[in-house]
Amino acid sequence: MNGHLADRVALVTGSSRGVGAGIAELFAREGAHVVVHGRDTAALEAVRDRLAAHGGSVLTVVGDTTSLDDLTATREAIERERGPVDVLVANAGGSPVRPGAIEDITEADWRASIDANLTATFLTLKTFLPSMKQRGSGAVVTMSSAAARRPSAMSPVAYAAAKAGIELLTRDAAAQAGPFGVRVNCIAPETILTERTSLQIPADVQAALRDAHPIRRLGTPTDVAEAALYLASDAASWVSGIVLDVAGGAVFA
Repeated sequence: MNGHLADRVALVTGSSRGVGAGIAELFAREGAHVVVHGRDTAALEAVRDRLAAHGGSVLTVVGDTTSLDDLTATREAIERERGPVDVLVANAGGSPVRPGAIEDITEADWRASIDANLTATFLTLKTFLPSMKQRGSGAVVTMSSAAARRPSAMSPVAYAAAKAGIELLTRDAAAQAGPFGVRVNCIAPETILTERTSLQIPADVQAALRDAHPIRRLGTPTDVAEAALYLASDAASWVSGIVLDVAGGAVFA
């Protein structure tokens, strides 16, 4: 690889599997000191072992991005073991509820979706941005979804609303942090086939989804990882406050 992130400390939240693990793997190959993070200890250790087997510098931290105390402990552990975070990918999130009519969504399910995505991203930025601003450098990548700007019966509205909030939060953070030398950008993937989604989405539905994309395939974690690498690297040194669609041509802003 080209060492685009050589010697930089890179935290990828929610990186025990799927897209987050793919980002962590690519960052490690590009020379970063990667911190893999999540709540599943066994899954984190599997990612760590896989990256270490290829020579990656990897630290694992167990934590919950919906808890400010956990995030503070995560920051302190990383700084103690590796130094301050240079690259932050606020990837943790997901949809804890199934799609449904607004009137059928419980208050608990709504709050769970907002907390898992928007609140988690807010707390992650709140924890790591101050150090970056103080040092005068840093790159942040947040994670939205095509659902944020394209309502669909397949996307729960609470999840979509949370992701739309992340896009606005990203732009505001970019405006605030830019004068301090910190860049903040967002990625909005469409359907990404991970090990989990490959099992959850039936083959006939996958085929229909492929046909809905101008580029006739579904996304992979590598597609998102390559976008994250660009935004985190010096190749994007004058890019901040954008939402980058990784969507096979299916989303037009």
